[in-house]
Amino acid sequence: MTVRSVRRLLLAVLLVAATVTGCASGPDTGGVTVRAAQFPWSAAKLTNTILSEVATTHPELGVTDWKTIQVSPATAWAGAQRGDVDVLSEIAMPNQRKLADKAKDRIDVLRPTYSGAEQGWFVPTYALAPGQPLAGLRNVNQLNRYAPALDGKLIDSDPSFLTTEQNAKRLSGYKLDLEQVTSSEAAQIAELQRAYERRAPILVFLYHPSYVFQQFDMTQLQEPAPYEDGCFDTGDGACAMPDYSAWTAISKDLRTTAPRFASMLERFQLPLPDVETMLRRVDVDNEDVETVARDYVATHPQLVQRWVGAA
Repeated sequence: MTVRSVRRLLLAVLLVAATVTGCASGPDTGGVTVRAAQFPWSAAKLTNTILSEVATTHPELGVTDWKTIQVSPATAWAGAQRGDVDVLSEIAMPNQRKLADKAKDRIDVLRPTYSGAEQGWFVPTYALAPGQPLAGLRNVNQLNRYAPALDGKLIDSDPSFLTTEQNAKRLSGYKLDLEQVTSSEAAQIAELQRAYERRAPILVFLYHPSYVFQQFDMTQLQEPAPYEDGCFDTGDGACAMPDYSAWTAISKDLRTTAPRFASMLERFQLPLPDVETMLRRVDVDNEDVETVARDYVATHPQLVQRWVGAA
């Protein structure tokens, strides 16, 4: 065989390889990599891990690799606008509505994973008993009276959460003399744990789903005014925090390259009690989140089949 013949043979092989590779990266042929935004709270990691487990164990969905990007909501949606993010799960609505609207040209918000998740200000139930420091406290507009017992603090969560901005507006709107103390979610829960062990009063911002409600007996304070659209944007912030839903969203590009995966996301739902049970295993029992997610997928085949559907 001449040198020219060898070169022609190598060129032919390369062309065939390129053709095969091109097909493999097309829709639903196993060549799609998903870039998933992961918000900095436990339920977001859990949901992403379940989605990854389902996607990568069902090759017919068209996903072979799942890459997670740990980001705050604002950063995640900025990446979505640039086209750097394919999937967002645990989108708290209506909290993230304005961010989602800015990215609507690139991202489709599909459906709630779960709904009716309460959020607001909580105190340990034991502190409300007769003779205890917070006896008689029922409503947030009473908090100035109890500020000394609470060390003048609202223990808030991660400063990157949109709810942190809302809580600052609520403190101002209700004219409460309380310092907003922000930290990581882990540090916040650790402070609650210490207060609970001492049977001390504490005011904490919490939200469902969370293992906290399985571990601690907490009472949510009532609100003098219900939530209304615009309360935290154009209003004074003197309103309740809305119950929220956790939604899933997908890029319009991924709808094209992995349409069966997109269809699965449109059917994806998780019962709220199941999420809190899994969070307890992760956050209290210190089980690996991948193990918990795999267990859930393995023990709920009918639910998984509903998600996967005819895909």
